[in-house]
Amino acid sequence: MPRRQPFTALCRTASRGASAGRADLHLHSTHSDGTYTPAQVVDLARRSGLAAVALTDHDTVAGVAEAREAAAGALEVVAGAEITCAWRGKELHLLAHFVRLDDEPLCAALDRLCVHRQQRFREMVERLRGDGVSLEEGEVGAMAAQGAIGRRNLAELLVRSRRAGSVREAFSRYLGENGRIAVPKLRLPVADAIALVRGAGGVAGWAHPSYDCTREALAELARLGLGAVEAEYPSTRASRGRELRDLARALGLAVTGGSDCHGPDQPRRGVGACTVSGDELEALRRAACGFALPASGIKG
Repeated sequence: MPRRQPFTALCRTASRGASAGRADLHLHSTHSDGTYTPAQVVDLARRSGLAAVALTDHDTVAGVAEAREAAAGALEVVAGAEITCAWRGKELHLLAHFVRLDDEPLCAALDRLCVHRQQRFREMVERLRGDGVSLEEGEVGAMAAQGAIGRRNLAELLVRSRRAGSVREAFSRYLGENGRIAVPKLRLPVADAIALVRGAGGVAGWAHPSYDCTREALAELARLGLGAVEAEYPSTRASRGRELRDLARALGLAVTGGSDCHGPDQPRRGVGACTVSGDELEALRRAACGFALPASGIKG
């Protein structure tokens, strides 16, 4: 297949001016730990009146083509992923937007993460078995074949197998961060991940930043090539969203945001529950095109 040339197309789109519609740029599907198929995500986005969505499955872009086929041009589907990274000894999630789906270095890195996710899933199943909780091998195998699977997938399997009453209970009993069943994830160094996203023609953003997302921290990541920060997501307060937008403006970063929807079991995270404006989507697109955003010069 010939390599696409997305730069010209992206910049042509950017030159059209801001879209009036809203965009949910953080969504998960059955290609990682979501329960909606990409087509269902698109259908829910249409029903919510969205102009654009980004499918950002964990460590994979495998569902984007399916979402675009389902959208059939009725709304924009931005190619994305949520990449598991390491920074300052902690886990950091990086949102990739507007990446090329056929970029070999990025796809190879995501494939490595997915292979490790499958191995990690199997190890957690074995730890459960050692703890007296056995799961039906056929279901385990079918789920392991999905690709970018994680603890939420295993929690849902525990619920279906009546080993837990809810996903929340499965996490509290078995799968919490410090629980005896949980296995650490493989994490890419954040500088490497940012470079991969930029090399694939995309823009990298800090996903659902915690309160250690200070001006100094954002500036450090910006020096590594970070191009955006997520300012709209379900667990953030309006005042924090304004603060993050101010920090982004001060540092010349774009803003992204979305519902982080994984399925119907979290009503506050439904498709379209958190969005960015058409202006913010276009600024993010310009960042992917390589156009620097002006910094405001705010001191902090």
